[in-house]
Amino acid sequence: MTNPRTKGASALPDVFPAGPELAAQARDWLAHLAGERRVSPHTATSYARDLRQFLHFAAAHFGAPPSLATFAGLAPSDLRAFLAARRGLGAGSRSLLRQLAGLRSFARYLERNGKGKALAFAALRPPRIKRGLPKPLSIDAARQMVRADARAGENRPQWIIARDAAVLSLLYGAGLRISEALAIKRSEAPFGARDVLMVTGKGQKTRGVPVIAPIGQAIEAYIALCPYALSPQKPLFLGAKGGPLRPRIIQLAVARLRGALGLPDGATPHALRHSFATHLLERGGDLRAIQELLGHASLSTTQIYTAMDSARLLEAYRSAHPRGR
Repeated sequence: MTNPRTKGASALPDVFPAGPELAAQARDWLAHLAGERRVSPHTATSYARDLRQFLHFAAAHFGAPPSLATFAGLAPSDLRAFLAARRGLGAGSRSLLRQLAGLRSFARYLERNGKGKALAFAALRPPRIKRGLPKPLSIDAARQMVRADARAGENRPQWIIARDAAVLSLLYGAGLRISEALAIKRSEAPFGARDVLMVTGKGQKTRGVPVIAPIGQAIEAYIALCPYALSPQKPLFLGAKGGPLRPRIIQLAVARLRGALGLPDGATPHALRHSFATHLLERGGDLRAIQELLGHASLSTTQIYTAMDSARLLEAYRSAHPRGR
């Protein structure tokens, strides 16, 4: 069987606009990411693209393909010039932060391998971004979005409507990311007596997510209507032609739902996951438990994600801390 990570690594570019030694280190770094670090193929491809963009810029900026010495001798002004050039091409702050993260990772890799220190990264102030999160939907709106009968008027096959309802039920009822829902295999389908789903999330971390009865019922309805044979080790959710279902198809289905139900533009698949966390929190759910359900590595991420206000945090402190009573 082909390892998807090996396949992703082999698809990475093997030519970089740099001196031979720096280009060789770039290829070794990407192999290290895909192999030892086990980053996702998507992340490895993004880092490869970001590094190529920087090396193209550096070749023009310095008048020659950059070498290891060029990279080690970078000044903060060089990095700021690169960020300004990328912003001039339409890159936003989040994209620039990701690019810096990739370049820092490469710089650390070079340092660990005795290829010089790029001190400029430590001295650079990263772009500031405004944290924007999708507003949670109301409970009624979220319930409407996951109901198959909310799309009864659409001229779509019934099995596709049932499929979309099952996917959206996983986002709102279990807090899954859309990529996590679409990665579920048929053999893992949570319905009937199976009420726990093992999910592999970001960083290849696995977590167990409880599955409530309505989710299982939605999945069971989809399986019963699906016209294709669902092989145990193949994806549970299929596209109209029988291939793996793509996230874009679910995004378009939600866009149609927004129009039919009169929901705001913020009603997206990601907003359903956000609503899952927010509604649990509003009903007294434990923040640590919500962190585990969402698959967040740190509690601070969960606090930001659920847009907790300071009053709620202070109340949690007063009720839990021994000196807060």
